[in-house]
Amino acid sequence: MKYDLKIYLYPLLLLILLGTTPVDSESMTVDRDSSEIRQLLEQRDREIKELLGPEGTDYTQQQRDKLKDIINGIIDYRAMARYALQRTWDTLSTDQRDNFVDLFSTIVRDQSMNKLDIYRADVVYKEIEVNGDSARVNTTVTIDRVRTPVIYQMVYENSPGTWMVHDMVIDDVSTAASYRRQFQNIIRKKGYQHLVDVLKKRASR
Repeated sequence: MKYDLKIYLYPLLLLILLGTTPVDSESMTVDRDSSEIRQLLEQRDREIKELLGPEGTDYTQQQRDKLKDIINGIIDYRAMARYALQRTWDTLSTDQRDNFVDLFSTIVRDQSMNKLDIYRADVVYKEIEVNGDSARVNTTVTIDRVRTPVIYQMVYENSPGTWMVHDMVIDDVSTAASYRRQFQNIIRKKGYQHLVDVLKKRASR
């Protein structure tokens, strides 16, 4: 059975859902080395594959929790949520923002465990363009002989002191922009609270 990466990644990343420049970093701009990014992503990929083991492996809850943390650990959900909500974000209180980010990230993290085979894909990290505290990482992901270009838009954040993913462009489709379109469509039609209700229903499944 052949896997089309778009079919399996989009449900994970576009839930009701990582513009191509979601948010600005608040960190100071300094010269940074692309090798740091390559090392971060390659180490993450190795750790995931080591935990996954061969196809058909059964996982304990502890192993699943660790996989979930590694898979999602470099994604900045607050940045994606803020970009997706646009002007609505500015109308929310600090508690409302925190609650939304928690809800949003919980759904994505849970969904990321639904199709573990995609994380066995062969990933080639190609060109890494660094501009101060921003970076663009061009990769090619191959699963069952199907190649898909995946671009990471990353920002160096002083807290937690590492590079974080603010967007993933899969086969020319921006994850962050897709969040924004879907969230804004719901907000325009039925308001912010309805969006929250939709997310809560998905989180409870």
